[in-house]
Amino acid sequence: MDLKSQENKVFVIDTNVFIHKPDAILSFKDNEVVVPLWVLEELDSLKSYSDERGRNARHAIRLLAELGKHGDLHKGVRMENGSILKVILSNSRDLPSDMLIDKMDNKIILTALSLQRQGKRVFFVSKDINARVKATVLGIKAVDYEKQQVNISSLYSGYKEQPCSQSAARELKELGNIEWPEELRANEFLLLKEKEEQETLITRWNSSINRLVLSKTSEEPVSGIRALNDQQSMAIDLLLDPAVSLVTLVGKAGTGKTLLAIAAGLKSVLEDEAYTRVMVTRPVIPMGKDIGFLPGDKSEKLSHWMQPLFDNLDYILSVYKRSNIKNTESLLANKLIEIEALTYIRGRSLPNQYIIIDEAQNLSPHEIKTIVSRAGEGSKMVLTGDPYQIDSPYLDSNSNGLTYLVEAFKGQKLFGHVTLYKSERSELAELAAELL
Repeated sequence: MDLKSQENKVFVIDTNVFIHKPDAILSFKDNEVVVPLWVLEELDSLKSYSDERGRNARHAIRLLAELGKHGDLHKGVRMENGSILKVILSNSRDLPSDMLIDKMDNKIILTALSLQRQGKRVFFVSKDINARVKATVLGIKAVDYEKQQVNISSLYSGYKEQPCSQSAARELKELGNIEWPEELRANEFLLLKEKEEQETLITRWNSSINRLVLSKTSEEPVSGIRALNDQQSMAIDLLLDPAVSLVTLVGKAGTGKTLLAIAAGLKSVLEDEAYTRVMVTRPVIPMGKDIGFLPGDKSEKLSHWMQPLFDNLDYILSVYKRSNIKNTESLLANKLIEIEALTYIRGRSLPNQYIIIDEAQNLSPHEIKTIVSRAGEGSKMVLTGDPYQIDSPYLDSNSNGLTYLVEAFKGQKLFGHVTLYKSERSELAELAAELL
């Protein structure tokens, strides 16, 4: 449901919507927006967290406080977008007698129920599926917050496949580019299938000259890593092109997203000398206790979370032989690569670096905006992830920052994207990714 199209309705906002997007109340134009007092209680309990939840909670509280300066929040304050903002507390007598009133979710839903019983047309907005189900059971219209959602089933893949004549294939090989009747998006790939030769030519649309250009893929390995399928070849083409400063790679486990990104980053730094270093980072999603409760200094705390990155580096260095690079420790000691938790790069400016954000599907659209804006002059940023494997309770395959970024940036000259489908890790890994 497009929330922006709703008129003369009352939207009751759940806490998790603020955690997903702290200024979400500004998305509801010319309507009545209600924040239950219990939401403020939950935001207050979250504001001390050191992660994105805490930052978004503090942001939301400051926004509500600023709006409160312009009137009485209980009676309603008109916002610049034409909506009326209210903060209210409902009477517990309105709650069904058999519904637990000590659960905060139920108290928030109670607000929507109370307003509905006053004859208002109420919509309960929540990112929590269970809360939406409970609201629906009580007869309340419940909707997801969809302003920053995309349809994962129709996500831009970054490439198309089409048949190609023998003469066109010959011209493409001779000239390196060819005119094409269909105008594609900038940096979109077209896999041309030449039937007679049973050959596939990988081309990429160059929006500056409006022609299909033969992809610069070759049989030469990148930091010892060879492409094993067409999607990996396309990914390498984007990863090694300095003109494409933002690249996203989406795919299930074992498709080679992170491995290819690190391999291309090392080549760009060590061989091409296009960047000063490779920075590899990933969000730390707590499972149980937060990272701050682990013993040791920062490097010891991060070692457990970043082990998958070290595994990829160790594999690359086992096949990438360079006289001055013996192991991962030498790369780190020479500051040719830096492995950092995503939370520690906030506020930094990162010029002339090859930046890889792994597991980017665990970032919200707000976090993606913050992180991508960290890229300094001359930097390249690569984001990888699997939208179907999300650890954050506030995100899903349609609302995470990675898929949002793909849809927002598609067609931009500095952006390229490839969706990888085939797992190359092992037959078992491929089967597990499909069945489990």
